Amino acid sequence: MIKGLSKAGIGDVGEIKQYIHLASKYNFKAIDIDGHSLTEFIKTEGLINAKKFLEDHKVAIGSIGLDVEWRKSEEDFKKGLTQLLSDAKAASSLGCRSCITYIFPSTDMNAAQFMSVATRRLRLCSQILGGFGMRFGLEFVGPHHLRTSLANPFIWNLEQTLDFVDAIGEPNVGLLLDSYHCYTTEFRNEEVSKLDSNQIIHVHINDARPLPVKELLDNDRLYPGEGVIDLPSFLQALKQAGYRGPVTQEVLTPNALKEPAEVLIKKSSIAYSNLFKKAGLD
Repeated sequence: MIKGLSKAGIGDVGEIKQYIHLASKYNFKAIDIDGHSLTEFIKTEGLINAKKFLEDHKVAIGSIGLDVEWRKSEEDFKKGLTQLLSDAKAASSLGCRSCITYIFPSTDMNAAQFMSVATRRLRLCSQILGGFGMRFGLEFVGPHHLRTSLANPFIWNLEQTLDFVDAIGEPNVGLLLDSYHCYTTEFRNEEVSKLDSNQIIHVHINDARPLPVKELLDNDRLYPGEGVIDLPSFLQALKQAGYRGPVTQEVLTPNALKEPAEVLIKKSSIAYSNLFKKAGLD
């Protein structure tokens, strides 16, 4: 598996070249980033130089986020499709093979109607991504407080997400597994190990406070190894499932982090090193 970074948990890392440089310096081999930044990177550096910069630093683009508003109006959704085409073109030209989005666990729409709309919209997104050789990972969101924050419950666990993937019906659609969401839905590591590697597109890792599961907040996570989630077993289960892609830190916090990015990335690197050793992956 590949040690990866997202911008969640590393503060203000600055522009993309600094992000890549710091990731490389502290032994991360992949970064998650938005497609617009990749487009600007290519525009500024040229495609050949952008590729070379990544290769020289031994860093890959792990995934991009889906920059399409698929949860609201049809007009908002259609406006985002042009951006998706641009993002997918830039990402794929730099070797990125996955795009990700989250599924909010409640909705103000009628749930059945929203399911129909979401299935159609995400099917189209997956088809666009597939045209660029990219896969599409869907992330269920587990914290209990979000399941009731809007009028009607929606998808919030792995079984429901797999059914949703089947309904979308495109071969490049699968799961984004997040250790926090697995923990808050009480999805056991033994069940992770039973997944097929083709079902797992991407992975986020983070930790949880020692609170009852129902009290855990989505934006109050800890760095890997600081909390109560059995992360070594989580990684071992992913290995048993045959997953070999990025395991990307995503630490959401209630307040903006004030420490310098390099300090936080170094902290993350130490946490990853300890975690991977405990999991028998180093």
